[in-house]
Amino acid sequence: MQVILLERVENLGGIGDVVTVKPGFARNFLLPQDKALRATDANKARFEREREIIEKRNAERREAASDDAKHIDGNSYVLIRQAGETGQLYGSVNSRDIADAVSTEHLTVARSQVDLKEMIKTLGVHEVRIRLHAEVIVTVSINVARSEDEAVRQAKGEDVIATQYDEDRAIADAQAAELFEAGQEPDELEATREAIAAEAEESEED
Repeated sequence: MQVILLERVENLGGIGDVVTVKPGFARNFLLPQDKALRATDANKARFEREREIIEKRNAERREAASDDAKHIDGNSYVLIRQAGETGQLYGSVNSRDIADAVSTEHLTVARSQVDLKEMIKTLGVHEVRIRLHAEVIVTVSINVARSEDEAVRQAKGEDVIATQYDEDRAIADAQAAELFEAGQEPDELEATREAIAAEAEESEED
């Protein structure tokens, strides 16, 4: 299907360009959001008559989006979620979750403005693009953690999953060393060490 773009569309074209797109993309996204018109002779003539108005309106929207961008560009947002010892979430973080986190009393971010290729399924700090306008794109950090304390540590660059693993192993090693001093056999010692580590990891989950 051929359409006339009413604003710049990433990887497609700019205002006034006549481009060919898949019918579903046009019907479900471009046309209902007033980003394009069907490229009929009548609409081509209409666009040329209204080009100045369309370009002015787009410039105003771009300016407003640029003002909004100043308030969120580079910001970090914490989302608390449950997760297992490997950092895998019990669920996921989707575009709606991020839009809700970024939105404020003065700025509403729509789910469709969140450029998320796939849902977030692990703990950590994830960089996500927010498209406030076709020509105004910002990046925010989504800090997914199991607690506020973990979020703070992750924000400082700590790998909380690796740290937890190291702490669990350190506890196991210390306790196993005590058992070794008490005369436990090597095979039994290793089995005990693994059991202590597993118990420590289970405690972290609880």
